[in-house]
Amino acid sequence: MRVDGREITVAGRLLQPLTRRTNDILRLAVATVLLAVVITSSLITRNDWVGLEKSISNIVGVLTPTQSNLVYLAYGITILALPFVILIGLIISRQFKLLGAYAAAGMVSILALSITANGIAAPRWHFDLFDRLNTTLSQFLDDPRWIAMLAAMLTVSGPWVPARWRRWWWTLLLAFVPIHLVVSAVVPARSVLGLSVGWFVGALTVLLVGTPALEVPLVEAVRALGRRQVTVTAMQVLRPAGPGPLVLSATCAGSDEPAVVELYGPNQRSGGALRQIWRYLRLRRNETGPLQTSMRRAVEHRALMTIAVDDLGLSNTTTMAVAALDRGWTLYAHTWPRGDALSSDDPVETAWESLRQLHDHQIAHGDLRAVKITLDEDKARFGGFDNSEYGASDTQLQSDIAQLLVTTTALHGAKPAVTAAITSFGRDTVLTASRRLTKSAMPQRIRKSVIDIKTSVTSARDEVKRQTGADQIQTETITRFTRNQLIQMVLLVALVYVAYPFISTVPAFFAELRTANWWWALLGLAVSALTYVGAAAALWACASEQVNFKNLTIMQVANTFAATTTPAGVGGLALSTRFLQKSGLGTVRATAAVALQQSVQVITHVALLIFFSAVAGASANLSHFVPSATVLYLIAGAALGVVGTFMLVPKARRWLGTEVGPRLKEVGQDLADLVREPKRLALIVLGCGATTLGAALALWASVEAFGGDVSFVTVTVVTMIGGTLASAAPTPGGVGAVEAALIGGLAAFGVPAAVAVPSVLLYRVLTCWLPVFIGWPVMRWLTRNDMI
Repeated sequence: MRVDGREITVAGRLLQPLTRRTNDILRLAVATVLLAVVITSSLITRNDWVGLEKSISNIVGVLTPTQSNLVYLAYGITILALPFVILIGLIISRQFKLLGAYAAAGMVSILALSITANGIAAPRWHFDLFDRLNTTLSQFLDDPRWIAMLAAMLTVSGPWVPARWRRWWWTLLLAFVPIHLVVSAVVPARSVLGLSVGWFVGALTVLLVGTPALEVPLVEAVRALGRRQVTVTAMQVLRPAGPGPLVLSATCAGSDEPAVVELYGPNQRSGGALRQIWRYLRLRRNETGPLQTSMRRAVEHRALMTIAVDDLGLSNTTTMAVAALDRGWTLYAHTWPRGDALSSDDPVETAWESLRQLHDHQIAHGDLRAVKITLDEDKARFGGFDNSEYGASDTQLQSDIAQLLVTTTALHGAKPAVTAAITSFGRDTVLTASRRLTKSAMPQRIRKSVIDIKTSVTSARDEVKRQTGADQIQTETITRFTRNQLIQMVLLVALVYVAYPFISTVPAFFAELRTANWWWALLGLAVSALTYVGAAAALWACASEQVNFKNLTIMQVANTFAATTTPAGVGGLALSTRFLQKSGLGTVRATAAVALQQSVQVITHVALLIFFSAVAGASANLSHFVPSATVLYLIAGAALGVVGTFMLVPKARRWLGTEVGPRLKEVGQDLADLVREPKRLALIVLGCGATTLGAALALWASVEAFGGDVSFVTVTVVTMIGGTLASAAPTPGGVGAVEAALIGGLAAFGVPAAVAVPSVLLYRVLTCWLPVFIGWPVMRWLTRNDMI
């Protein structure tokens, strides 16, 4: 490379990779919205649009037939030649890799508009020059497939060609709107559809193949360094451009140490703006720094923070130059990092002493990975100030301490790391910062830099509690919303969707209540309440009678709320385990007790289902509940497929052996031990049986309340089948699936719909919705009394 008469050697790969910019994502989103608007407006208001276009055309249509033909002729030739002009332009600019995407976008857009109810209709363009030339060309102007092909090709080729070409081509294509209004009176709706389809196909193609990074302005970079009295004699690529900058090592005249030159291209931080916005929306206000409006501002911020920290003698680099280059590139040059990266052999105290000096000047680093900390002359220095803040808040300073606790714990162990932290910052400061010692509070870059982040975080928290004497460390909330909250929102929407048919029957249900026998309803409520006593007795016996039975019974009401509002009742299981832990049982013992109770519950449920099905089979027709042979074959095939998958896939087989196997073995051992204690086993079985049969008795009482005539055995079978569906349904509490199963089951045994629907709704009110509303304040009461 020759710069101002000097030859500069450049070694390494300068070829820029394809990137996916934020602009590409936004273009596709806007194109999708436009396509949806065009299709919707065509279906709903097409006649109104045609009338409006005719009215406008009557005002602006001032051309004579001869003039109209001349305009059609000129513009038709332009539109016909435009794709070939674009192709020649790409070849001249040597964009040969784009030709495949160019052709694919054109073919896909044509194919998308050629699909009809009778199959694919091929274009029927003809070139009969014996006819009028303007008529021959008009078929291309009015054909949406040609318009779509042009729009797709223009969109794909746009990022690869000069902006001047791109503007002229789009102007020519979009000119068909005013030309149609002036010449042919109406803009064909299908042409607008073709334009939106072509833009969508082109935007999707650009996102898939990527857009080109521009040519590296090395000459301008050398001149920018020369203006700072840094004479470059040779350059070598250290890291090719990609998600990050292009990094080069520059040999400078009069200096033994090379300089590091970072070149940020306009497309090399793809998604940076979207990531900043996502962090701003997801994290609390005090967790995020100011939004960087451009890549250049982000680079300048890093350079200025390096200068500020270097003035304190704590930076391992010195800023040499920051400059804006041609075509949107930005230069950042600094000295080679001083010292070696922090390792387990270095004293842990040096890093904490340097961090304390930073914090004394109200500077937060924000990225305390081991690779960003070097040891030079027995002093820790910092580098990489992309996430640093001057005048940092207390939250950002606490985050620094938590990050360094994790990093030094991974390198030196928890005890020396926490000891050094307390020595530098004091007990109270470290204890407050340790609230952020959670995996979710650690930035992703920290999580990736530590081999076992979970172990490091846990050991650091435990060591902080040990050295500070704290009983527990309250976790800091750093997000506005969590993943679980998003899942719950989706489930709530699904719940409303599934429950809507039953909500619509509420007015009829209240009308039927006037004729209900309230004594039967009260009996159903009493029986429903007794099921909580049975569940409490079963769990009490599983916990070896080591918890307070009264409080355990009260907890079962809150358990109903937790189990109903979470899929598959996982919230109820977690609440039971937490209650047992707060009652004095260890984590392993509490988990084993809940698992044992659930295992006996399942066994008891299946045994009762088989027993009552056999009894009901002698007097009732159960064919309604027996699936067809095809369904049975499908179920068997799916089961064999699952078994085969776990047998053939090594990872799944290891998961069965390391995760599921030991748990099943523990449960089996607990069941074997339980058999040797007949009294305890009988209490657990009776409690589990009371839960299942109590629900059946509540449904039977609800049917009797509305004058139904059905046996208790039949209702028990229907209830247990509904309970099985509740455990499999993805909706919280099985809403929708349980009601449908119970109503269908009662109808299968001859109960009229006028009785079955209100009976099931009353049953669900007594056993589900009423306990849910009561369970929420009960859970709050348990929380206030430190029982959960």
